[in-house]
Amino acid sequence: MKVTNKNRAKNLAEVAKGKVKEAAGKTTGDDQLENDGRVDQMKGNLKQAGEKVRDAFKK
Repeated sequence: MKVTNKNRAKNLAEVAKGKVKEAAGKTTGDDQLENDGRVDQMKGNLKQAGEKVRDAFKK
């Protein structure tokens, strides 16, 4: 269970990092940074979904 919580925290951190990158890209007009932020958010969300599926099968 501790591993799952640690993974969830990492996933949420990746989503947050992506939001910061996206906002920085919007502010500076850097389209690449903005897109990188969106990609980071999607990665974190997909990993989080995987954790939820894994938890569902454990029960």
